[in-house]
Amino acid sequence: MPETSLIQDKTKETVDCTKYNETLIAMQLKDKNLRNAAFSLIVDLYSRKIYSHIRNMVLSHEDADDLVQETFIKAWSNIDKFRGDSKISTWLYRIAINETLTFLRKNRNNTISLSGREAEVADMIAGDCHFNGDRAEALFREAISRLPNKQRLAFNMRYFEEMPYEEMSSILNTSVGALKASYHIAVKKIEQYISEKN
Repeated sequence: MPETSLIQDKTKETVDCTKYNETLIAMQLKDKNLRNAAFSLIVDLYSRKIYSHIRNMVLSHEDADDLVQETFIKAWSNIDKFRGDSKISTWLYRIAINETLTFLRKNRNNTISLSGREAEVADMIAGDCHFNGDRAEALFREAISRLPNKQRLAFNMRYFEEMPYEEMSSILNTSVGALKASYHIAVKKIEQYISEKN
């Protein structure tokens, strides 16, 4: 198979995931005959990463799954608007972040009080079959959930995903200095919350 082609057979739309080439995929997204296969490759490559990113922002596995679906639906419906100025992963992260922040804003109005929110967070973490941590992990997750959205984003991207500040800056459209400050403040708040609870 030639190195420049990810499509093995156009009629079957089978994509070779081992030779992912961002530039080639972006070109294939513009070709209506190759678009479905190229987008399937993108979903295969990024769905777990997008899920992990969203899951660190929302507490519920079901909500995270729904937001991943919404992210890819929005990406598919706006595929013609992707100009290729940024990486595909950057574009997907931006969509995922916007979907997640919209979800969090909508659900924030359902919360009555901060103390009620703490109990809700603790119950959700304890009752989550996808969470198998101990008390320290639960406190850590609770502390993260209390951060303002921008600090939580910066913390999650840097801590869990080990993303370089430059890439975070590109995705979030924020300066590297502001992201470093947000991360530092988030770390201090998490440390303070955990020390108060212990």
